[in-house]
Amino acid sequence: MATAGSSPFLSCPLLKSTHANSGRYRRLSLHRPMAASTDQKSSPATVAMQNGRLSDLREKKRKETNELASNIYSNPEEIPDEKGKPLEDYLEECTDLMIESKAGPPRWFTPLECRSHTSDSPLLLFLPGIDGMGLGLIKHHSKLGKIFDMWCLHIPLTDKTSFTDLVKLVERTVRSECKRSPNRPIYIVGESVGACIALDVAARNPDVDLVLILANPATSFSRSQLQSLTPLLQFMPSQLLTYLPYMMNMASGDHLRMVLENAVKGLMPHQTVGELTQDLDAMSSYLSVLADILPGETLVWKLQMLKSASASANSHLHAVKAQALLLSSGKDQLFPSQEEAQRLYHRLPKCEIRTFEESGHFLFLEDGFDLVTTIKGASFYRHGKNLDYVSDYMPPTPYEFKKIYESHRLILAVTSPVMLSTLEDGKVVRGLAGIPSEGPVLFVGYHMLLGFELAPLVLQFMMERSILLRGIAHPMMFNRLKEGKMLDLASFDTYRLMGAVPVSGPNFYKLLSSKSHALLYPGGVREALHRKGEAYKLFWPEQSEFVRMASRFGAKIVPFGVVGEDDIGELVLDYNEQMQIPSLRTFIKELTEEVVQLRTDANGEVSNQDVHLPGVIPKFPGRFYYYFGKPIETEGRKEELRNREKSHELYLHVKSEVEKCIAYLKEKREEDPYRDLLPRLLYQATHGFTAEVPTFEI
Repeated sequence: MATAGSSPFLSCPLLKSTHANSGRYRRLSLHRPMAASTDQKSSPATVAMQNGRLSDLREKKRKETNELASNIYSNPEEIPDEKGKPLEDYLEECTDLMIESKAGPPRWFTPLECRSHTSDSPLLLFLPGIDGMGLGLIKHHSKLGKIFDMWCLHIPLTDKTSFTDLVKLVERTVRSECKRSPNRPIYIVGESVGACIALDVAARNPDVDLVLILANPATSFSRSQLQSLTPLLQFMPSQLLTYLPYMMNMASGDHLRMVLENAVKGLMPHQTVGELTQDLDAMSSYLSVLADILPGETLVWKLQMLKSASASANSHLHAVKAQALLLSSGKDQLFPSQEEAQRLYHRLPKCEIRTFEESGHFLFLEDGFDLVTTIKGASFYRHGKNLDYVSDYMPPTPYEFKKIYESHRLILAVTSPVMLSTLEDGKVVRGLAGIPSEGPVLFVGYHMLLGFELAPLVLQFMMERSILLRGIAHPMMFNRLKEGKMLDLASFDTYRLMGAVPVSGPNFYKLLSSKSHALLYPGGVREALHRKGEAYKLFWPEQSEFVRMASRFGAKIVPFGVVGEDDIGELVLDYNEQMQIPSLRTFIKELTEEVVQLRTDANGEVSNQDVHLPGVIPKFPGRFYYYFGKPIETEGRKEELRNREKSHELYLHVKSEVEKCIAYLKEKREEDPYRDLLPRLLYQATHGFTAEVPTFEI
């Protein structure tokens, strides 16, 4: 897991500025970049007091107070938004680049905001779209610069380098960097024509570890409105070329076709000019970017290159073996990007799609899009040849957490979670004060129907204690055996962003060895998809699965229970009933065949891992209750718990504690005057909607 503490590595002065006045970006030299670091010295140790017990209590209180004061996640609503540079800065910096490099060959540069990466950061090459400026990621420079060694390709306005030669230029860079750092992946982010370059480079270099991130690729050029535009360019009057970039961005394809037809005929009625002017005034600012930085003649050249780029990339798709993430805009007016993403998805062997329904062609310049969050959520960020879900993981930034919180605000408001924990002396308190601050800690508990408890649980731990629960999850959230009717993998991006890892022995080992707070549900799918009459019943394997691993690292085991599923929904059509219906039985079989099966060698109900969707009718919502029992120490018991009988004895003890937690909550919630939604709403209307709603007496 990513940690903080050491100073960031800084780029050395071997990067030379191309613009002595602005200093906003630096061209890469031919020399190998150097890096230097400084160590952060620790503060002096605190002098212990004579009374050891009093000292320990005060130290614990001090840590809890500092924890609370420094918890940047405690109030998501007050977390400021992350806003990249405005479009005005993009236009200004593009203008600077045009002034300084109107001619000359294409070149790489690194924005100054991208100097803070660490020495092991993977390389990211940005290949621009039709503008060629290389500043298309300007809104993302700050975040990208923290996790990537970032180089951007700049193509001067008057440069006429062919598509083939651009591919060779990027290929030389890729092979040179691969030779210099053979164990780190090379990311290529390409938009539009840049995506075509990336695909051709990948096809020519199947032996290089490349990760492609392609935004609205121009491989669909033959089916775009631009295709019909290209043959007409030779007939277009020179005075009309000035308006060509604006015309390209007009939302109506029919209107664009009418204007072009009139231009070809040499007709430009006053009415048509007036309509065109109105359309230009109505366009949003970002759609006029091309008109500001590309003169008409240059744009003609770019469109001709688009045609050859699309043809070349499509002819080489069969040779692309690289991992690819396709970013598709739902309102792309230049290309049929959603259709193209689906086509490429079936042509590329290691490919995933993320769709942004409300976005246009210039996805990277839109305020609502975050490239780093998208990469992290898709589990596409890695330092080596293979993804390590533990060491490659980066916790959510405060703003990322804020967005996740906002998307789950309704369930938090409706269920008004009550969380209880147990102190070291056995006292039960409201809140999470009894949760150990330092790991490794293993939380073992009950999985409610459809995992309803997960969002409030994980969010509350972050807000109250700044503790990230790393959930050990079913592999269906990470990959598929085959495509079919299961939910798209993008549906689980939030879980991955919050630290979920696929269940496996190595991942469990890495979580505990890195002193994480891990979340484990021994009942798994069988428990989360239980049948009628099985609410709050544990479905654990007969043999212990986690005790020995926990004792190996001296992890504290925290048993917990949660109740409330029966207060928010009623199970009306369960697995047994669905299997009696032929069509649903076939559907369940197809779903199950799409995902990795777990515990195939187990006995009993826990081995029944069929994937299905229970039929649930919502109720007038009640409340969720969580109870975390007293932590069970395994420190110093490694040798003892190697004994199978002793290990199984502790396993049964943990299971018993979870059942006790559930029983306690089921009994105590009957005493809660605010169990129903209406009393809670009345209380908050009186005391403020941010006030903590009371519950039963502990």
